[in-house]
Amino acid sequence: MGIAENLIRLHKEIPSEVKIVAVSKTMPVSAIREAYDTGHRDFGENKVQEMVDKQRQLPADVSWHMIGHLQTNKVKQIVPFIHLIHSVDSLKLLSVINSEAARAGRLINCLLQIFIASEETKFGLSHDEARVLLSSDQYRSFKNIHITGLMGMASYTDNKHKIKQEFQQLAACFTEFRTTFFPHDPDFRELSMGMSGDYSIAVEAGSTMVRIGSLIFGERKLL
Repeated sequence: MGIAENLIRLHKEIPSEVKIVAVSKTMPVSAIREAYDTGHRDFGENKVQEMVDKQRQLPADVSWHMIGHLQTNKVKQIVPFIHLIHSVDSLKLLSVINSEAARAGRLINCLLQIFIASEETKFGLSHDEARVLLSSDQYRSFKNIHITGLMGMASYTDNKHKIKQEFQQLAACFTEFRTTFFPHDPDFRELSMGMSGDYSIAVEAGSTMVRIGSLIFGERKLL
């Protein structure tokens, strides 16, 4: 099946209230355009330069999602157009995003990335680190960022029970933070979890946003 058919099938399968972010990393602009022509607008990239290059070649109404680890020295490049940064994993990064957003006259929506997996190679804040961040005076002083939810990546494993537990852990963290830190903010509503191999488990656990690549575009092409 082609890209259009894959997207149509996924939209039928995934509840309409769950946003599909098409992970287009390593895919050519032509493939993104094919998805765009079906009406899809949300695309995820994990490398800044690749995202910037593609953004210049595609229509302005594409919503770009930064889903990979973001270095502070790269923030400036995406601030003019980024729709949502999923991967905020430190107060330092949040501070830089806030500063660059202020210079650009923008309010940038961000998700805190929470570490829920067993692999140490994955990035993210621990539950306690996220609480400290959200309790800090520095965070409260930021005027140009808006935290709208959490993101997490489950362990890379075939153990569905383990994946389910990790997603449930993140969902519980989301509920706690919403009650504790965002009780009067209706925009704190996004829970970005689930990818091609585990999105159905994530949706069952309460995901509002799934990041799907190979099931839409096919297997990755090496750059």
